[in-house]
Amino acid sequence: MALAREVERRVPDLATSKWWKEERHGVFLDYNQNAKDRTVASVYSVRPTADARVSTPLLWNEVPGCRPEDRHRAAAAGRARRSGGWHRRGLVPLPAPGKTSGPTRRRRSSVPLIEVARSGTQAEAMAGLERWKARHADVWPYLEPADALVDSMRGRSSTWTRIRLNLRHVPEGQRPPQEPLEVDYDPWADAKPPHDQS
Repeated sequence: MALAREVERRVPDLATSKWWKEERHGVFLDYNQNAKDRTVASVYSVRPTADARVSTPLLWNEVPGCRPEDRHRAAAAGRARRSGGWHRRGLVPLPAPGKTSGPTRRRRSSVPLIEVARSGTQAEAMAGLERWKARHADVWPYLEPADALVDSMRGRSSTWTRIRLNLRHVPEGQRPPQEPLEVDYDPWADAKPPHDQS
């Protein structure tokens, strides 16, 4: 996280560490690639193992005697201190930004987003987007390519597609409100208990 934030601070027009897709621009520095099924690891990242092993850089002379089980969190912290780690340069991890949520405790976006479609197929969602574009032909030219957020979402046993639009480039007075979705697919419908008819 500290590395991502430092790169973002140095070249804010080129890089971002913003987690939410609608807030990103340029190159996304994903510091959250530490889940057990991920293969990406940055230097000194703690790996998801029972003994909290750390991805530790080695000098060539350390390779022959290296034992992975010795590369745990406490050892890595000492190594970073001895080698002039980030803390000496003021590059310490920053706290995560506070979460903003509404009354439903779901995330509230900090950008003007509207949702256009939810569909079991991408083709159907894109057709819904085309209908929205035709209805709002005066608004569409304001949107940049990155403002159309087409997300493949995970359902219980398959994926589904969600399309949202970031209206940040549309003058405030011309932003269309959230309307009924062009396609309103419920990916969780089969997971809901049947309605009690009694």
